[in-house]
Amino acid sequence: MSERGRKYGAEGIVVYYQPRLCIHAAECVRGLPEVFDTQKKPWIQPEHAAADAISEVVERCPSGALHYERLDGGQAEAVPQFVSADLMPDGPLYLRGPMAFRNDSGAVTFETARAALCRCGASRNKPFCDNSHLEAGFKAAHVRIALEIVPGKVGEL
Repeated sequence: MSERGRKYGAEGIVVYYQPRLCIHAAECVRGLPEVFDTQKKPWIQPEHAAADAISEVVERCPSGALHYERLDGGQAEAVPQFVSADLMPDGPLYLRGPMAFRNDSGAVTFETARAALCRCGASRNKPFCDNSHLEAGFKAAHVRIALEIVPGKVGEL
């Protein structure tokens, strides 16, 4: 497995899957069940759809567990210019936008454009959600927030 995740290739596209980030939101399964089918081995079969359709569905993945690389000259994965946040009802914080996660010494350990972060405090994969909020009985309202992060500026909330 590469640092980008497990690799599933077909003509025109490679799909990467990082299982440790997946929270089973099932956007992929609902969007292209012929490609993303958890009842099959391998569960990702990109040869069953066009690269454009696959890339559109992969970008719906709220956790960032799925990414793609176009091999056919098609549009690269979109990274929004600004960060947006959705605090999901009784669940995680979905972030979209350019993000870098750093360790205690300040080194970047992970970069992504989509992430599902833990809000309940019970995740065993912090800062990422692992669906522990379901067992914990976490309750919180849905809130949508638009943030504008200025590159090169670091601040505290």
